[in-house]
Amino acid sequence: MNCCVAGAETVPNVERIVCALPTAEELWLVSRALGDGLRQNELSVPGVHCGSCITTIETALNGRAEVARARVSLSSRRITIVWREEVGGKRTDPSEFAGAIRNCGYDLHLFATSEEEEADKTLKQLIRAVAVSGFAAANIMLLSVSVWSGADAATRDLFHWISAMIAAPALIYAGRFFYQSAWNALRHGRTNMDVPIALAVTLSYGMSLYETIGHGEHAWFDASVSLLFFLLIGRTLDHMMRGRARSAITGLARLSPRGATIINCDGSREYRAVDTIKPGECLVIAPGDRIPVDSRVLAGASDIDLSVVTGESAPVAVAESDVVQAGTLNLTGPLTLEATASARDSFVAEIIALMEAAEGGRARYRLIADRAARYYSPAVHLLALLTFIGWMIAVGDVRHAMLSAVAVLIITCPCALGLAVPVVQVVAAGRLFQGGVMVKDGSAMERLTEIDTVLLDKTGTLTIGRPRLVNAHEVAPGVLATAAALAAHSRHPLATALYDAAGAVAPLSGDIRETPGAGTRGENRQRRVSARQPRLFGRQG
Repeated sequence: MNCCVAGAETVPNVERIVCALPTAEELWLVSRALGDGLRQNELSVPGVHCGSCITTIETALNGRAEVARARVSLSSRRITIVWREEVGGKRTDPSEFAGAIRNCGYDLHLFATSEEEEADKTLKQLIRAVAVSGFAAANIMLLSVSVWSGADAATRDLFHWISAMIAAPALIYAGRFFYQSAWNALRHGRTNMDVPIALAVTLSYGMSLYETIGHGEHAWFDASVSLLFFLLIGRTLDHMMRGRARSAITGLARLSPRGATIINCDGSREYRAVDTIKPGECLVIAPGDRIPVDSRVLAGASDIDLSVVTGESAPVAVAESDVVQAGTLNLTGPLTLEATASARDSFVAEIIALMEAAEGGRARYRLIADRAARYYSPAVHLLALLTFIGWMIAVGDVRHAMLSAVAVLIITCPCALGLAVPVVQVVAAGRLFQGGVMVKDGSAMERLTEIDTVLLDKTGTLTIGRPRLVNAHEVAPGVLATAAALAAHSRHPLATALYDAAGAVAPLSGDIRETPGAGTRGENRQRRVSARQPRLFGRQG
């Protein structure tokens, strides 16, 4: 379903919380210098849920002199603003464009607080709303069957009144998502796709109540609640699909650890969150840990898994003075690093920014869908008004004209018009990332339909990238078992292949030492064994 979905600017007691805007000093502090007098801020805007929301915010910002460009990401509900440090010789006050977003009816924050917890909370609210509306619709439908079967006037009126009493709380509780979104849009002088939904449900209930008071033969309480029930089902599925669509960016974010061990000037060590690591600080990275920020090797030697950077699965040896990127995996030896960039300026953050730009990109079909969604709500309201006027002219019956106008609103309740293309684009980017392909431009997926030849130049593009032992049958079982028991202590891809080829083998105990690039040596009470990574390996295709 479409537009401002559940959870936008809502809390359990159905009151809207207005959060304090970030100050100019805060926005300057968290902004990123791009050069040429430009700075960039990324702000969380949780109330963005459809093409109309995106158009409203981007139009308000791009019309300001201090804003060079602004782009809203529908999937991450985040807005990227590139602004000029000075305009006309005057220092820019970034709180002004933050106020422009608030004036459009959207709250904003410096950072997304807890997206997973908020998503779970919203999903629970949606499921409860679906359950309430479904229960009410089922019971009203049972009463309606009795009316349709020919109940007499007194029984019919009784069943209509019971239906009205069931429908009223159901519409208030389950329909609050639509009502709050519609009200927020209207009070800021705009419309969205929840406005015709709210009007259709309210007017159909009001007409049904009017017919019940006048002892009318027909009432449409079942239609009002059933419509809400099916709309909420679609909205719940949309919410779940949107969460799954974020898998690409979530997977990238997990490449960066939550923190790292820092060596202070006095030699002491402390574990700090990755966001607090500053350029110039010393880090200690153990084998098996991911590198948190872009760094330079001060001491130590190891093998690094650079597949996230280069696409190659073969480890690369690094030593003193070599540069390593955030998100890469330290395989064999401990390293002492000097941070060369903060977390938000590191390699993983740049890749996440590229993915978000691809998900929020304005491809050809997405532009068409956004343009159609922009005019959809006004067109529906105009069509319903013309229907009312037309029937008034034709028959002069207010009741009949109103019923026809309500029918138009119900029939034209929005589906996935403005959301289908963006969600498909996000889901496709996520599926491609799971297959090892990163999308930097949303329009690239549209251009794929025009491709007739594909050239691949990276080892691992057509293969899984996991080495396997190809001559296991030529190795004596005892030798292979011993090598595998020793390899169980290493994270090197070739050692992992040895262990997998031997099957379930207990790791050796004793003094195990691994020399980056030279193999692993183990010593116990009975004997000393050593192994170098074998060369007779192949790749799984």
